[in-house]
Amino acid sequence: MRNYPAIKKALYKLLLPALLFTVTVAQAQEFGGNPPSIKWKQVNTPAARIIFPAGMDSAGLRVANIIQQMNGLIKPTIGFKQKQVSIVLQNQTTIANGYVGLAPFRSEFFLTPEQNSFDIGSLPWPQQLAIHEFRHVQQYNNFNVGVSHVLHFLFGEGGQALGNDLSVPNWFFEGDAVFNETHVSGQGRGRLPWFFNGYRALWAADRDYSFMKLRNGSYVDFTPDHYPLGYMLVSYGREKYGDNLWKNVTHDAAAFKGGFYPFQRAINKYTGTDFKTFTNNVFDHFKEQFKDDEKLPAAKTKHFDADREYPAYINDSTLIYMKSSYDHIPAFVIRTGNRECKISTRSSSLDNYFNYHDGKVVYASYRPDARWGYRNYSELMILDIASGKEHRITQKTKYFSPAFSADGKRIVVAQVATSGASELHLLNTDGQLIKVLPNPQKLFYTYPQFYGDDRLIAAVRDPQGKMTLALIDIATGNAKYLVPFSYRPIGFTTVKNDDVYFTQTEDVNDRLFVLKLKDNQCFELLPTGHDTGIGHYQPAVADNKLAWVGFTAFGYQINEVNKKDLKWIDAGPQYVRHLPNMGISALSRDSSADMLTEVVDKPLPVVPYSKGHGLFNFHSIIPNISDPNYSFAITGENVLNTFQSQISFDYNRNEGYKQFGFEAIYGALYPYISAGVDYTLDRRQFYKGNYVYWNETSIHGGLEVPLNFSAGKHSTWLTFGSDLYYNQTRFQQGNAVRFKDRDYAYLNNYISFSNQGLVAKQNIYPMLAQSISLNYKAGVSGGAATQLLAQGSFYFPGLATNHSFVVNIAHQQKGKNNVIGFSNDFPFSKGYTAESLDDMNKVGLNYHFPFAYPDAGFGNIVYLLRLRGQLFFDYTRATSDNFFTNGASFKQNFRSTGAAVFFDTKFFNQNSISFGIRYSRLLDEDFFGGTGRNRIELVLPVTFF
Repeated sequence: MRNYPAIKKALYKLLLPALLFTVTVAQAQEFGGNPPSIKWKQVNTPAARIIFPAGMDSAGLRVANIIQQMNGLIKPTIGFKQKQVSIVLQNQTTIANGYVGLAPFRSEFFLTPEQNSFDIGSLPWPQQLAIHEFRHVQQYNNFNVGVSHVLHFLFGEGGQALGNDLSVPNWFFEGDAVFNETHVSGQGRGRLPWFFNGYRALWAADRDYSFMKLRNGSYVDFTPDHYPLGYMLVSYGREKYGDNLWKNVTHDAAAFKGGFYPFQRAINKYTGTDFKTFTNNVFDHFKEQFKDDEKLPAAKTKHFDADREYPAYINDSTLIYMKSSYDHIPAFVIRTGNRECKISTRSSSLDNYFNYHDGKVVYASYRPDARWGYRNYSELMILDIASGKEHRITQKTKYFSPAFSADGKRIVVAQVATSGASELHLLNTDGQLIKVLPNPQKLFYTYPQFYGDDRLIAAVRDPQGKMTLALIDIATGNAKYLVPFSYRPIGFTTVKNDDVYFTQTEDVNDRLFVLKLKDNQCFELLPTGHDTGIGHYQPAVADNKLAWVGFTAFGYQINEVNKKDLKWIDAGPQYVRHLPNMGISALSRDSSADMLTEVVDKPLPVVPYSKGHGLFNFHSIIPNISDPNYSFAITGENVLNTFQSQISFDYNRNEGYKQFGFEAIYGALYPYISAGVDYTLDRRQFYKGNYVYWNETSIHGGLEVPLNFSAGKHSTWLTFGSDLYYNQTRFQQGNAVRFKDRDYAYLNNYISFSNQGLVAKQNIYPMLAQSISLNYKAGVSGGAATQLLAQGSFYFPGLATNHSFVVNIAHQQKGKNNVIGFSNDFPFSKGYTAESLDDMNKVGLNYHFPFAYPDAGFGNIVYLLRLRGQLFFDYTRATSDNFFTNGASFKQNFRSTGAAVFFDTKFFNQNSISFGIRYSRLLDEDFFGGTGRNRIELVLPVTFF
């Protein structure tokens, strides 16, 4: 849960192309994402300012108290430097996440928890975020040393971000934070088997991938992300070498002591072992913890197949489930015997959960707000499996884990309000609200199911984060607890007659249980035959069969058995229940162990937070060299992410001019409001044997409306706006007599539309997509001038899976006798030197295809994930009146064809970079460029769609 935020324009354009490769830039937050109706409050402590919407006082105070009381206890293991961070609590979103980032230094907590307690745990979500994310704050505070500090001094927070990104791997950032959340609480991901399932599945399948492959991932094989890898490395290091190991290692690494590979060198220095031996020892330790896992070796040529999740029985011989693969988007599939039949692709969702009843499927679909990026919804969809058609039954809701009643006429759903409160809602199948159940015990509900007509079963979390199964009375909302509360996650409940089937964590496994409601007897269910996969999740029950999901190196796989073949183990009071520490006794060392239970909710002052606070928050100096232009920009962004500003200086070596500029954009209102000014000194042009010098002033302001109409199976955006530019030209002394000063103004009007379907991991482009833009510039004073530019790109399926056929079209029309020279953004035919002419039209045909997945690299520097090719043909027709000195017109075709090879890579094991080499064969004369018909170009970077 760590990212570097991005601003509207590219934040990082650094001195050397090699450095460009190393910078992580991610859309961690939304610019102008909250509506102006939200009023903000704050709690101010020395370590953190907690900013939250009015009405979220309890969450804000709890986070502030946890951080204030935890901070001093855990400093000794990372360092004692402290700079206050601003943490913004976002309650409008349905996404469970959080981050801490530099440039600017801030954090955001997205406060809606997910339903799956096995994944991140069951602790109250604001508390979980506080004990994880604040560790990142301490990391950044203490990694501002040595070379990283020099970069910070020279380039601001962006410089430190670069230094830290180069020296401290992302697995440490997250592994250390996961260790902290596990260390200071009674739970944490370091104690949850689900967290380790990826590596356990690889080891069970005898997949000992290289460290580089584990770090960089693959387009053809499953690899876990860097969180579990980081936790294993960090926790083992603290276990074997003491709690100060990583403080020492990261201090040396961030300072770049030892030069290249500073992190590995520091590990060698403080452990006495080289990094490869260290990682092998780590894996050996954790393999020992899971030595009882059933080995499932498979052919080395076997790759990831698909995830098959949430099975439901249509009858004893037929299952319906969700299937997701690397080359196809998620879809509902029916399987009879070994034959799979696709019913329908699924709309965009936050998880793969669904519920089935009598030919109908209900699930929660993700939809963003049209304007406010921090506000999004989880709305219910019903799919008819006979027709494959679906329709939305709720709008602007935050609903999760819906389930049908036995008669199929009602739906129960868990709702998470913007206040953070959890509720159970009863709806009819048209989406109309029937009842909101009271929640007197202040429980958090997950995976509710009907039990008869008047009761519900749900896995619930209490205010401390402990879990149980609850039998809930629909009339009163009162809950009867069916198993003891504990920090062992419970979930994936399903009801069959008077039996409740569910998954619960027990020691190093997530096991399958059944609770017989008639006599309150609980049993663990064990298959007596072959059991595929790690864990027992998402049980489905028919009259005679039981199915569940286990995780393998090739995806989630469904297991089926006859009920009579199950072994029933009494799971009564004598049954051993505990969370494991995975052999890491360091989790219990020092005074900060399990300190979360000791946090006292002390009264702290809550005061309003002004939306205008710190608008000009300059954080980074961004240099850029693009010969002949040499520039730097001082960039700023406020904590609420509603105002971005930039002061810039540019020097042009060819003309010798100097340009000073200021840009700002305000995004807290429905339209973005932007403004800027540029002042250019000593512009020059050669005229009749002498240089003519002048100065320019340019002022602009405008409005822009960004809209997001994404819904269902499509992502759709519409942006439109208009800017007014005023330019003033003043000739310098000595030239003013010969040339007349000039003032002019023009409007820049634009609209862009894009629409695309969902994209699978291996897809280069969406199967179907459209991107269309119109830009019209027109003079309003100082001279007549117009320019229209229309562009469109249309994406279609290719001849094979993951192939794409793309058609580009463009038209540019300039007014007759333009006296204003507008910028040229026309996408000219590849290989040619472009020129702005009166009338230009283009058609481009492109075919994209992957042809190799090397999964290979060297030196932990560069890793090659995929090679893909492009074949293209471009045709541009350009004309211009009065082009030649004799008044003759210009007319010419510019055709080119060729091929390109693109390399999808990762640099330094974490930074994705795609670049290409393109060969163009010119079929016509390059009138404005060099001689010859062959062109070879380096294409960098590549932006998809």
